[in-house]
Amino acid sequence: MDYLSEHLGWMAWTWQTMVFFGSIAACLAILTTLAVVRPETPRVGILGFATTRGDRFFVSLILAAFIFLFFIKIGGDNPLYPAVVALLMAAAMFRFA
Repeated sequence: MDYLSEHLGWMAWTWQTMVFFGSIAACLAILTTLAVVRPETPRVGILGFATTRGDRFFVSLILAAFIFLFFIKIGGDNPLYPAVVALLMAAAMFRFA
């Protein structure tokens, strides 16, 4: 463990960042498993071009980043509000895009 703390200390890992990146890794593992078990054909939705589950997940992550950056810009103090908006937008992205 001393080796890890010595060589990864510059990254300033906290439990929150580990949960965040672990969640992203878990989602990617689930999407990979779904792609193997239930292959998908791309579909055209409101975005106007064909997307797969992975495409919609990526766009949802980018959209969530912009939602949180906008929230920081307007000076919000409770991150629950942009999290709810980001989850609703991700649900809409997976349903309609």
